[in-house]
Amino acid sequence: MDCIFCEIIKGNIPSTKVYEDDFVTAFNDLNPQMPVHVLIVPKKHIASCNDITEDDALIVGKVFLAAKEIAKKLGLDNGYRIINNCGKDAGQTVGHLHFHLLGGKTMGEKII
Repeated sequence: MDCIFCEIIKGNIPSTKVYEDDFVTAFNDLNPQMPVHVLIVPKKHIASCNDITEDDALIVGKVFLAAKEIAKKLGLDNGYRIINNCGKDAGQTVGHLHFHLLGGKTMGEKII
């Protein structure tokens, strides 16, 4: 398997990790779109939202618990946004399920 996020999780590619537990790794995005832009990645390789199974429900739940903890740690008390891109048309460029946690400035109601 040739997955950049799997290599980051294994420690073979350096990253600036902001959170890690048994299920999830989170690190700063190399091309941030906001003052805070963290990628939250399950350690289990799941290609996209379309590939989540019932057995993965705990892992996906852990992603959102991690997001809450990361946001608190990074001082995003006034709010943050979590985005997942599923598939090519949505802009998914890495075939490993991941969530963008964005914050650090006021965002409008519109997503795009």
